[in-house]
Amino acid sequence: MKANYLLLSVCLFLIGAVTVNAQKKEDLVQFTGLVIDGTDDQLIPVPYANILVKEKNRGTYTDLKGFFSVVVEKGDVIQFSAVGYKTVEYEVPLDMEGDRKSIVQLMTQDTFNLPETVVFPWPSREHFRLEFLAMDVTPELQSRAKENLAQEVLEKQRNIVSYDGNENADFYLRQQARENYYIGQQPPMNIFNPVAWKKFFESWKNGDFKRQGEN
Repeated sequence: MKANYLLLSVCLFLIGAVTVNAQKKEDLVQFTGLVIDGTDDQLIPVPYANILVKEKNRGTYTDLKGFFSVVVEKGDVIQFSAVGYKTVEYEVPLDMEGDRKSIVQLMTQDTFNLPETVVFPWPSREHFRLEFLAMDVTPELQSRAKENLAQEVLEKQRNIVSYDGNENADFYLRQQARENYYIGQQPPMNIFNPVAWKKFFESWKNGDFKRQGEN
């Protein structure tokens, strides 16, 4: 009797699991479409726009042509966002037929009016140094600024300050690109590089080699 009851319970559980699984598969939808800038009549695609399935922490983004494709469920709320555009949402219909849904989502630009800023560039670092030191500040600040802007201090900082993550990654990628570019052949020597010769003559005129020898 107990064996028959256990067998019946297992059968009912399997039937329920298969039914729920089939129901979940029927709710899945291949959601595709285009995200387009609908601010004017040009209808330009919006590349790399974020497509997020709300409350499920998953999604995708558009390609360069504004196309996207993601698997969602019926009733899901899809959020479209991009830098410089107003965020919009779309709800997948619960009563839709089939397992595919395609839309063309229009997004409008979100403009922020910032106060006007006028930037005047300095002709050179030395000119900036002179103007900065000529400011009406206390002698203590002038002395500190002069010490911080000294060429010896800047050179020391360049030698002792370590690279951050972005600088290390950039240096590594440049090295990899150089190795891949000259793969199978001998890299060019700097003796034929005019830029290297220019740096050499500038260092010679500045007396860099003389100071190194004295140290």
